[in-house]
Amino acid sequence: MGSASAGLVSIFSNGYRSLGAPVSSWRTLASSSLYKHYKRNSKGAVLSCLSSSKIELACLSSEVDVAQTTTSSVNGYHKYDRLLPCPSENGPPRVEHLVVSEGGPVLEYICKSLDLPPLFVADLIHFGAVYYALVCPQPPPSATPEQIRIFKEVTAPSVLSKRTSIKGKTVREAQKTFRITHFEQFVEAGTYLRVHVHPKRFPRCYEIDWKSRIIAVADSYVVLDKPAGTSVGGTSDNIEESCATFASRALGFSTPLKTTHQIDNCTEGCVVLARTKEYCSIFHGKIREKKVKKLYLALTAAPVPIGIITHYMRPINVAPRLISEDFIKGWYLCKLEVMECKEVPWPDPVIQQKYCIEDFEWPSKDRAYECKINLLTGRTHQVRAQLAACGAPIVGDSMYMPAAIAEMANPGLNPFGKYKKYTTESDKEMAVTKWFARFGKEPKVAIGLQACQISWDDGEHFYEARSPWSHFCLQRDPTILVTSIKGHVAVSICRCFQLERPSLAHFELLDPPFPFSLGL
Repeated sequence: MGSASAGLVSIFSNGYRSLGAPVSSWRTLASSSLYKHYKRNSKGAVLSCLSSSKIELACLSSEVDVAQTTTSSVNGYHKYDRLLPCPSENGPPRVEHLVVSEGGPVLEYICKSLDLPPLFVADLIHFGAVYYALVCPQPPPSATPEQIRIFKEVTAPSVLSKRTSIKGKTVREAQKTFRITHFEQFVEAGTYLRVHVHPKRFPRCYEIDWKSRIIAVADSYVVLDKPAGTSVGGTSDNIEESCATFASRALGFSTPLKTTHQIDNCTEGCVVLARTKEYCSIFHGKIREKKVKKLYLALTAAPVPIGIITHYMRPINVAPRLISEDFIKGWYLCKLEVMECKEVPWPDPVIQQKYCIEDFEWPSKDRAYECKINLLTGRTHQVRAQLAACGAPIVGDSMYMPAAIAEMANPGLNPFGKYKKYTTESDKEMAVTKWFARFGKEPKVAIGLQACQISWDDGEHFYEARSPWSHFCLQRDPTILVTSIKGHVAVSICRCFQLERPSLAHFELLDPPFPFSLGL
């Protein structure tokens, strides 16, 4: 192919997340040395010497330092160097789609095609942000005529019949995407590449004392008290900055922990990570057989009635999740049980600032409500969506609270609520579009939701998370808050120490000091 057919080098904005403003500052984190030096030649960027065959981006420091990035006048993006240090904010989305015109090492081809530094591309590969398929998938509706022409050219039967790598495979099988796992991986002509140049970042990963978040370590699994603002197993473009990776590193495991179930990035609490593939499959089976019980603590903006709440969720894998009070064929059943609901103080400004809690001008911020919830079905965003539909959104939920506020002002706005107003299908489609637009963006760090307890095999395995961040606001003035949970004393030090996890030394500073061992 000629130079014009070198690849599908473009940005498809549809279907990709909006990540906010460009990066303006970086967190300075020391990382291991990856390369001794590299050089460029006329064919592109080529690595000449590596310190090891396995790329390691282990964070050695969490000192914060602000550094300015420069903007390229060529493409409008900042100049690329490395993925570490981690930026404090996510940059604008950039996903590039390429078709390899000449076979060779994947890193060299990407560097040459996108004019990116080899160290940066190697980081992208290590983060899991580069994918390939033997045959280019069907372009999206937003594709340009040139992109469609290239697709037809490289997927023509006469071209595919000459490629031995796809013999015996259907076109659909050959179009399945896989992660590039090594920067020296060979890609042949006609291979499709998808490069997530700006992967979603999780700066909170570098701020956490991960050892202190470990609840239990067993032969087959680890139970983690997941911090808010982190991903359990990573995202499609970032598997490095995840709970599984950082917990494995904190425990010194050579084999990474594996994800058995998910909770939202903005949710904290109990997560089970498998140490082996076998136990990962076993735990998945327990979830399917409903042998796993999960309890949540939710801090809501309004009271919630005690009892079982039922909704139906639209079967579209896009946030926000729309739910209906009425049964709709094909929609997923959502059930939860509200076991307790008690009045508590609304988080004060200090706590809101620390955890990036937004209130979106909720009309009454004098009191909040702490609800204990038994999750009976496990749908994505289920607790958040159901509570918001009850008029009691979770405190800090920047996605669902704006819609709840809008429905309070105009009850007929929700096309799936009690007071829906549409009469025809066209009216319904318009109402759904308007309703969808009322929702906000994903929370930056935390919301008032914690997976406080997880158990399985009829309670044979039972684990609890420590007190959630929202408990720091339950008493505004006293230095400490002591609560009794199942016979164990849980002590949370409030704003005077601002700690992720207190130690005995901190209690000895109190006047008078605690006269007993806390076992922290």
